[in-house]
Amino acid sequence: MDIRKLRSWAGPALIAGSALLLVACGGRDTRVAQPEGFAAVDTARISSASAADEWLTYGGTYDEQRHSKLNQINKDNVGQLGVAWTYDLATNRGVESTPIVVDGTMYVTSAWSVVYALDAKTGAEKWVYDPAVDRAVGVKACCDVVNRGVAVYDGKVYVGVIDGRLEALNAETGAVVWSKVTVDQSKPYTITGAPRVVNGKVLIGNGGAELGVRGYLSAYDTSSGDLVWRFYTVPNPTKQPDGAASDDAFVKIGNVTWGDEGAWTTDGGGGTVWDSIVYDEVNNQIIFGVGNGSPWNRTFRDPSGGDNLFLSSIVAIDAETGAYKWHFQTTPGDNWDYTATQTIILADLPLGEGGASRRVAMQAPKNGFFYVVDAATGQYISGDAYVPVNWATGLDANGRPVEVAEARYGKEPFQQTPGPLGGHNWQPMAFNPDLGLAYIPAQEIPQAYVEDSRFTSRPTGWNTGIDFSAGVPPIAPPEVAKMLRASLKGRLIAWDPVARKARWTVEHENAWNGGVLSTAGGLVFQGRLTGDFSAFDAATGAKLWTHPLKSGGASGPGTYMIDGEQYVTITTGWGSAFALAAGFGFDEKVSPSVGKVVTFKIGGTAEIADTALPPIDKTPKAAAFGSLSVISEGTVHYARNCAVCHGPLGVSSGVLPDLRWSAITGNKDAWKGVVLDGNLSANGMVSFADYLTPDESEAIRAYVLTQAHTAVKAGGTQ
Repeated sequence: MDIRKLRSWAGPALIAGSALLLVACGGRDTRVAQPEGFAAVDTARISSASAADEWLTYGGTYDEQRHSKLNQINKDNVGQLGVAWTYDLATNRGVESTPIVVDGTMYVTSAWSVVYALDAKTGAEKWVYDPAVDRAVGVKACCDVVNRGVAVYDGKVYVGVIDGRLEALNAETGAVVWSKVTVDQSKPYTITGAPRVVNGKVLIGNGGAELGVRGYLSAYDTSSGDLVWRFYTVPNPTKQPDGAASDDAFVKIGNVTWGDEGAWTTDGGGGTVWDSIVYDEVNNQIIFGVGNGSPWNRTFRDPSGGDNLFLSSIVAIDAETGAYKWHFQTTPGDNWDYTATQTIILADLPLGEGGASRRVAMQAPKNGFFYVVDAATGQYISGDAYVPVNWATGLDANGRPVEVAEARYGKEPFQQTPGPLGGHNWQPMAFNPDLGLAYIPAQEIPQAYVEDSRFTSRPTGWNTGIDFSAGVPPIAPPEVAKMLRASLKGRLIAWDPVARKARWTVEHENAWNGGVLSTAGGLVFQGRLTGDFSAFDAATGAKLWTHPLKSGGASGPGTYMIDGEQYVTITTGWGSAFALAAGFGFDEKVSPSVGKVVTFKIGGTAEIADTALPPIDKTPKAAAFGSLSVISEGTVHYARNCAVCHGPLGVSSGVLPDLRWSAITGNKDAWKGVVLDGNLSANGMVSFADYLTPDESEAIRAYVLTQAHTAVKAGGTQ
């Protein structure tokens, strides 16, 4: 693919002013540079109400409510929305970016952390920056090579690169100002989340907990790129201090929640901060969500059976020093990949004594419960199931789950909901402060959990401790995929956090639908897996408008105003965890080259171009071979090594190749060249020679060809 390289559209960058602004925050004075000129964004500008015409930070404001005060587009005229312009992101992988709009320029990212600067009114390209990522790093990405966007501050654009770099670009030209490696690149770390900026610091976390790393959140100086502080989310494996901001927290409360043995002492323990990072201006603190353990199965991770802080927790730390303030753990001793990295929203609700206003943090994490905690202290206020939950019967008075014993799975499988993709995943939720409603892109994707009897820790492989091949027949007819597809559900829920129940619900035909935008025009916007972009009445859920995107619409939409005209925008593209790991969930194969920015306005008349691609030859490329025992062995090894990217049962969504129809299956040497020799490493398909013997690799080929012939015989070649 021809990925466009950096090209400037204007003259030399304007030099940021050196004036200093004295900002009083939380009882302390912090000096931050006040920028001048192009993209002159600082903490005060992001905080100010005047920012309503722009979209200056990932969640719209520091409170991350994703609620715009713009109301030119409203319930009365939303039916007149049409496409204003589109821009081709030239990617064949997942797109999850929320566009940032500053001074008439839109900044957006696509797969492989490529950054684009566009004219927000016309879509005209200003510059493109490709960080030239080694595609082999894709094997470290649990959930596709996605990126959720940038931050803009002090005339610079900040992007987390999937290989672990944090880079600052000149906002006007795209030139690199500084670049820092934030992770140990010899380990399977990635960065997919959007940075946040506040008081001269840019905040970034990382991903990779499935593969075996130790998570942390870091703050870097926006001007120099120097590390200011770091907060680890799990203890040092020796339980000794790191010289980090988190040391005191582990000495006082964290270390005792971990044993002294188990995979965590060698593999890091997990706990990556891969998405939600919120600046609480009122309390001058950073509130962030922490991810799952490594491995998922606590029996292998930490046989002592502790709570394992700060896994699956909401954590608050001092914004200036990174010092611990409080935490609330949503899933103690996480055993199921129930991350608490989903959207955290700050709001003032009538939950104080006598109905007084109380500042709270709200989250609907993967585990299926909607939580409200006090923003200043972390005190638990309420928690209720927002989707069907069968792993716990509820929460106790302290917000701790009352677990169902069978959910702590062993050698017997437990069919559980939510599964590891969660009742809500990364797709941003929103909150309308006028209506008091949180809008959750919810879903039902069950999963059978059972202990992996073959588990051994692998340095760059999936370390879940769960056997995903359990119950999977070695010869699975298309009816199995259809049955799995029927178990998937999605819905948009308007949740009342005061009444602690849903006000209204919109049912979708499938899971993994898009993020949400709320507006003062009384609207809620959401894209869907099926490729539609819709507007709903924020008070009732009635659908008022819909438009086909001709691609997946999973990203969080945004809105802004230029020259008196309001625009609504969304990035599109197939990909991310569901598209790779749940190919059976797609009714039709998706096009592998459709990523775009699609922007709407009242009266827009532009068109979204179709993608013309040759059809896939859905025929087996060789005769089926292998005994039932060989095919059964191939089923296990496929589930352990291939399914997370190419789909269970060999059924791909189409984002990555469907191996059933791949030409390399027809030739033993060609298969070996890709799977074991790494001939396609430049495309992200690295060698699996460290994990598979030649016989095991051939067993996988036998399984894939069997699935191909079975599908053709049954007349189902999805």
